[in-house]
Amino acid sequence: MEASSPKQQLLAELTKNLQTIKSALGNSTDIIIKEIPIGSDGSIPAGIIYTDGLADAASILEALMLEVREAGLEPGAAAGKSPLGVLKDFILAVGDVREIADYETLYTAVLSGDTVILLDGCAQGLAASKRQWKDRGVTEPSAQTVVRGPKEGFSESLRTNTALVRRRIKDPHLWLETMPIGRVTKTDVAVMYIKGIANEDVLREVKSRLNRIDIDGILESGYVEELIQDVTFTPFPTIFNTERPDAVAADLLEGKIAILVDGTPFAMTVPALFIQFFQASEDYYQRWDFATLLRILRFLSLFIALLAPSLYIAITTFHQELLPTPLLIGLAAQREGIPFPAFIEAVMMELTFEILREAGVRMPRAIGQSVSIVGTLVIGQAAVEAGLVSPAMVIVVAITAISNFVIPAFNMGISIRIIRFGLMGLAATFGLFGITVGLVALVLHLCSLRSFGIPYMAPFAPFIVQDQKDSILRLPQWALFSRPRLISQNNMIRERNNAPAKSESKAGP
Repeated sequence: MEASSPKQQLLAELTKNLQTIKSALGNSTDIIIKEIPIGSDGSIPAGIIYTDGLADAASILEALMLEVREAGLEPGAAAGKSPLGVLKDFILAVGDVREIADYETLYTAVLSGDTVILLDGCAQGLAASKRQWKDRGVTEPSAQTVVRGPKEGFSESLRTNTALVRRRIKDPHLWLETMPIGRVTKTDVAVMYIKGIANEDVLREVKSRLNRIDIDGILESGYVEELIQDVTFTPFPTIFNTERPDAVAADLLEGKIAILVDGTPFAMTVPALFIQFFQASEDYYQRWDFATLLRILRFLSLFIALLAPSLYIAITTFHQELLPTPLLIGLAAQREGIPFPAFIEAVMMELTFEILREAGVRMPRAIGQSVSIVGTLVIGQAAVEAGLVSPAMVIVVAITAISNFVIPAFNMGISIRIIRFGLMGLAATFGLFGITVGLVALVLHLCSLRSFGIPYMAPFAPFIVQDQKDSILRLPQWALFSRPRLISQNNMIRERNNAPAKSESKAGP
């Protein structure tokens, strides 16, 4: 990186400051620059600069035009303070008022929604935080829905998102650090963690990776995710993203660190574990036995989505002796007249379904879902009647696609779809032996991954007995008394009295 040039300081002459600002901002029509007289007798020229649509400058203008005249701003009017000091300490009733001394800081403040006040004769200014813009507001998450649980989702406003997390964790040790990233966009990126619970080594690594980012713009959290994730060639996501404030709060309580980016409703939490992508927020709002059943169902769906086409190809091509004779005769009758081998059949159907799924996502919402469903039915039926694919292959591809949707994390579902094609090629080439080799290589690859220094496959590899209480099984809340050992190495105990209460009352008269 080149050494940054020294910042140009503000001048004491208001007229020259305003001319420099107008020239630097290109006389943009949404940048409002007003020059008004203030003070008890209107003897002090002042300049107001703000961005129309981002700042609520009405209250500040009212204070300058009315209250200032009554309080007086002459030098020495308030215990020897300068007019700027009087304005800052006694006049402006704004939550965040800070002094600025250079043009670069002034431009960033104005373009971020702050209102800047300059006084003639002062080589400094004030940036008053009175931001107000139109946003989407808090709505129900669209990608991570639940039957039972909070319906609030993050919005595109960073301050709204941090407030949603603060609302759930009212602890003074919940700390928030914000930094601008992007030379042009200067996007606010916030790091949230609970001091005393979060792993300090992971926290230092997160800050270090964020500080090393040198890019012109950050438009979504996906930019940050790619720039800070562990440098490993893998299809698996090593950073967890969510649009649910309750999910972020739960991860913070486990000792993880949240990264929120202004302008996107998706927050990230690190470190991320493989098991985390198969857990849903609703697992902790339902009874433990029902949540355990759902988790087992998700892992069953994982194996179906990953292996169903490959097993069909391998068995029908190389290992027909594994099938019962009536089933084998039925499959052979179905495949009579099919011009393609099973592998080509599977690839054709999988690609067709992927195209329909992507079309359903990109088309207008009113017709996208209908087109994807009708298109799948029509094309599948037409392909069978035309003799291009067998009915059994349509069933296998359909159950595979449905099982893929059971995975709660969308990015993990994409990873499974990518790996599925590789296993299909191995099955078509080497049969069950190829699938076995592919699975062994996949497990070895997963065990080699780390997320900010934490093993990706924990608590399975390394195997941690005490963390199995919230992995594939979800034990009752009273049994979840400790935090994950590798993630949080501080303040491990979550619940002191971890025994269920026993009722001593007896039914009957």
